[in-house]
Amino acid sequence: MFAVIRETTYRADKPLAHRSEFKAFQEAHAARPGYLGTIVTHLGNGRHVTVTLWDRAEHMNAARDAIGPAVKTLIEPIMTAPTKLLGTGEVAYADITLERSEAP
Repeated sequence: MFAVIRETTYRADKPLAHRSEFKAFQEAHAARPGYLGTIVTHLGNGRHVTVTLWDRAEHMNAARDAIGPAVKTLIEPIMTAPTKLLGTGEVAYADITLERSEAP
């Protein structure tokens, strides 16, 4: 599994998940081969850190080029500063579950 980690700042007037532009971008992203999911953490004042997971490095790299037009038309207009690529690489450890079982 591979990850792309970015810091991006958006206008803070509306939650990111409620923006139609972001939803459209995520749909395009999720349609890419090898896409495993994205975690976006809001750090405050519109600042977000995004971790996007891919099954293989080849899919991660191909997506970067293919998704470029959607970034330009959907994401860049709602950003307040250029995105910062913090890094890409193989995931060393993952312990993610979105559903927790209830303890008896």
